[in-house]
Amino acid sequence: MPALSTYRLFISHAWDYHDDYKRLINLLDESYYFQYTNYSVPRDDKFAKMSKTQLQEEIRQQIRPVNCFLALAGVYMPYSDWIQFELDFAVSIGKPIIGIKPWGNTNVSSAVSDVAKELVGWNTDSIISAIRRYSI
Repeated sequence: MPALSTYRLFISHAWDYHDDYKRLINLLDESYYFQYTNYSVPRDDKFAKMSKTQLQEEIRQQIRPVNCFLALAGVYMPYSDWIQFELDFAVSIGKPIIGIKPWGNTNVSSAVSDVAKELVGWNTDSIISAIRRYSI
């Protein structure tokens, strides 16, 4: 059996909506025949203590090496300047963006849908297939 690729992923998420992020991580962790490294900025005191400029640079450093950018496309997203910053930076350096519709929800953020290569439902196969299709 050939070796699996390990995908470098940045998962954009609002720290105030951490449960959605954790559910997505669990979904990816429990999938078979899929390996990834998480480059996301975790909810951590270290980042909360950084200045805005420092945090922006940390986010840029986290996004630069990734193969694919995943964006939780919840309607709360437009209220997060940080998520918009992440999206704008990912677009500016040509990272493919996959929008993930929130679990049990049909409403999505236009900020994500406008820049996403694809919007996928909350389904392991759909998410992983899109990652494989668009990763650079």
